[in-house]
Amino acid sequence: MLLLWQLSLFVSIATLFIGVAKTSWVFLLISTITFIPIAYYFSGANNAWKYVGLTPFFLLFLTILFWFIHKRKTRIIRKQLH
Repeated sequence: MLLLWQLSLFVSIATLFIGVAKTSWVFLLISTITFIPIAYYFSGANNAWKYVGLTPFFLLFLTILFWFIHKRKTRIIRKQLH
């Protein structure tokens, strides 16, 4: 059980760094999905650690933002080609 939790945390952080470095919304989406079990675990805490449960919302916001940036770039490139 601990191994799966650690693997989820590692994959989430690794894909977050790759997604931000490459501005890839796909990697950020993977990071969001893999962080959900960790957020669910910490959301049951009765102290400040419960705010870790809000991290997937921040990651989802970044994913949507990067998706709009990617969509805008492809639209501009298509206009330039025509």
